[in-house]
Amino acid sequence: MAMPLRQSIRLGAFLAKQKLLRKDKYAILVELEPLFACNLKCGGCGKIQQPAHLLKQRMPVQQAVGAVEESGAPMVSIAGGEPLMHPQIHEITRILLERNKIVFLCTNALLLPKHIHKFKPHRNFTWMVHIDGLAEKHDASVRKEGGFQAAVDAIQLAKSKGFKVMTNTTFFNTDTPQDVIDVLDYLNDVVKVDNMQLSPGYAYEKAPDQEHFLGVQQTRELFAKAFADGRRKKWRLNHSPVFLDFIEGKRDLECTPWGIPSYSLLGWQRPCYLLDDGYAKTWRELIEETEWDKFGRGKDPRCANCMAHCGYEPTAVIATTSSLKETIRAAVSV
Repeated sequence: MAMPLRQSIRLGAFLAKQKLLRKDKYAILVELEPLFACNLKCGGCGKIQQPAHLLKQRMPVQQAVGAVEESGAPMVSIAGGEPLMHPQIHEITRILLERNKIVFLCTNALLLPKHIHKFKPHRNFTWMVHIDGLAEKHDASVRKEGGFQAAVDAIQLAKSKGFKVMTNTTFFNTDTPQDVIDVLDYLNDVVKVDNMQLSPGYAYEKAPDQEHFLGVQQTRELFAKAFADGRRKKWRLNHSPVFLDFIEGKRDLECTPWGIPSYSLLGWQRPCYLLDDGYAKTWRELIEETEWDKFGRGKDPRCANCMAHCGYEPTAVIATTSSLKETIRAAVSV
């Protein structure tokens, strides 16, 4: 299955508008990081490697909302760090929803039971809970015993209160096709989350663990085997069919790094969420002064093994809406 129908319709309308305006660079979704601090020390993440003074900072509400508005993106993924550690995260979320943004709040869910009363279910709001495998693998990834069960319990709590819940799972070279199948079956059929997102682990340069990220060929082999026998059609995956074709090696795509830009306490990150070539103060500066042609596989060696959602899903979405055949395929998959 593909993206939820409401999300697909909203994206289609947004992309049609950009085409009419003859814009070639625009944000589909903003990765908003209103803090770097976190209550976990995951091996695949380097956010808490930031200097102590940055870890203490929290982005003001109007700055966070203003950045999303400045970009014009219809969707925002609020991450970090752990966003539930931000004392005004519910205010940021509320205002973005009032401004008709589709909001995903990314969390490890450990603090969700404590703060869930500050939020209300909304048709454009979804909790995005990180689940990096079943219990043993997840707990090892987040370096906390019991982390998996706490996250599952929080998901069930949120669903019982009427919230939509998605999961995001990163896979590494230690994962087998059966590992992918097992966790997606569990989330889909047992926990019954609304949608699932998956990502091939990319060698994020500040991550403490640099040994277990996937290469391109490893990614293709892993997902080709996991998706075999029609399995991917039964899972409620929040991805376009074109992106899923891409990660299992059925087609190639070029990166669209400006499609899902990252805005943090440091500004707009160049050129994308995973590379750090400095920061722009404004969205316009990011778009107009970044040398975009220098990035992507075959251009920058750091991009050689990247098949990450933040760079390639925008390409896939644009390819889908630009093709009648792919538009029909995506609609049938919903």
